[in-house]
Amino acid sequence: MAGGIGSRFWPLSRVSKPKQFLDILGTGQSLLKTTFDRFAKIVPPENIYIVTGSKYVDLVKRQIPAIKSHQIVAEPLRRNTAPCIAYIANKINALDPEAQLVVAPSDHLILNEADFAVEIQKGLNYAAQGNYLLTLGIRPSRPDTGYGYIQYLEQKEVSKGIYKVKTFTEKPNLGLAKQFLDSGDFLWNSGIFIWSVSSIISAFEKHLPEVQDAFKEGKTVYNTPLEKEFIEELYPSCKNISIDYGVMEKADNVFVIPSNFGWSDLGTWTSLWDNHNKDADQNALSDDNIMPFDSKNNVIIAPKDKLVVVQGLDDYCIIDTGEILLICRKEDEQKIKEINLEVKSKKGKRFL
Repeated sequence: MAGGIGSRFWPLSRVSKPKQFLDILGTGQSLLKTTFDRFAKIVPPENIYIVTGSKYVDLVKRQIPAIKSHQIVAEPLRRNTAPCIAYIANKINALDPEAQLVVAPSDHLILNEADFAVEIQKGLNYAAQGNYLLTLGIRPSRPDTGYGYIQYLEQKEVSKGIYKVKTFTEKPNLGLAKQFLDSGDFLWNSGIFIWSVSSIISAFEKHLPEVQDAFKEGKTVYNTPLEKEFIEELYPSCKNISIDYGVMEKADNVFVIPSNFGWSDLGTWTSLWDNHNKDADQNALSDDNIMPFDSKNNVIIAPKDKLVVVQGLDDYCIIDTGEILLICRKEDEQKIKEINLEVKSKKGKRFL
């Protein structure tokens, strides 16, 4: 899934080039390319499909030259993760009703890719055995309010390392997040899912029938030249809802694999700070031209040719794109989405 605009990573992530297309960690390639390469070690590259906005199709082609055009699935509008998944599930079902599907965001960090591959294969093996919806859960290290949480039943281990899910909770407040952490039976929701195509279509039929009915109408046109016109007509009226709210919170056949392979959704500046190289004062800096004095625990991003001097700041996000400068306390970074909306209302779309 590569259709998001990464608004929490504004102003570095912009509508014209969202964070999945950026080299956020300074590795020399975008998060999207890194994700593609990671999955190309697990499944044949020709079996990897990238679902993205129609405006980003050319960007995907430039960043992943090896990918074939039919593997880039274009959404004409953003309609959240449930329609995105319903689309690709029905499209693949038309090719192979026996297929299994791994759904993953394109902008996550995985530090231990070997362990990740083991967990994915474990999930695929279990999903092949029946009508199961699996997700990878991450053991939480802090009471983070930016993640959804999964409560699992440790006494209900259905297979080695796979447990029955009790509840999904979408982005709790801080007090509730602390309770979840203390309880020990909650995991972060990674947003990485594993299921057979038939299982997820069955779940849509049960929990989001209006979405499935709409995409089912395209059964005869998927993977033909008529698909584009069908999707462009369908999407404007399609329900805008996440897979978590629409399916996972309602289904009773959900299972989780508790995982620890060095995961971050890189969804906030703090998560970037957590995973970035830091100086002696715990500042995460994008370039040698950034000079902090009496400053610590900051994330400071600036153009390579710009000298930036920061004095006396602790625990801030300082993001300079050349056109936009954001200075925000890290503890308040969840407000960046609100700031983004305020910028849009007062300054128009130029700075988005």
